Amino acid sequence: FLEIPPEEKIANIISYPDDKKGVAGFLVMATQNGIVKKTALVDFANVRRTGIIAIGLKKGDMLEWVKLSTGNDQIVLSTSLGQAIRFKESQIRAMGRTASGVKGINLKKGDGVVSLDIVAEKADPNTSILTVMSNGFGKQTKISQYKVQGRGGSGIKTAKVTSKTGNVVASLLVDKQQELLALSAKGQIIRTELAGIRLAGRATQGVRIMNLNSGDKIVGVICF
Repeated sequence: FLEIPPEEKIANIISYPDDKKGVAGFLVMATQNGIVKKTALVDFANVRRTGIIAIGLKKGDMLEWVKLSTGNDQIVLSTSLGQAIRFKESQIRAMGRTASGVKGINLKKGDGVVSLDIVAEKADPNTSILTVMSNGFGKQTKISQYKVQGRGGSGIKTAKVTSKTGNVVASLLVDKQQELLALSAKGQIIRTELAGIRLAGRATQGVRIMNLNSGDKIVGVICF
């Protein structure tokens, strides 16, 4: 959606139907510094070969996540220091492509957003949020434990972050997914069933899901 210098990374790739008739919904964007934005999907119907502007970024910020929404969903943002906020998508007005967005979560010094999740309006209450921390710890917490709040607040604790666990590196909404792949900075990878990662409360550190060598950290997680 926008031209990105080679030293930066693309936030996401989303398929767009060839048949533009009846295209509805929105793109919800979130930045590292907690800014969120919602733009009608139809605004991206005619993208030039050189790209078009999707969001106006402030200095020092970076677009990290872009996801599809219906306009009636809920948004969950999680941070590296273990905070999370859940608020209604309706609290973000639709904006034009060049707009900068609005504050989604109020971050403490040294904190940053690590995930954006879209919760369906009628989500299964058994849906969980999987939280993974850099030193190999992880846990699942039911989405029902995350109360709906107002946009722009400090949120609530989603994990107990300590020197033992390391910071949160991933927070993923898991429903029908069955397995987890976690990758470390030094190239170690593990595949495990989500059923083996126990349910726990929000303010807990979870259990060890990956044994890491000295100096290694988890840097990436996907569920499927």
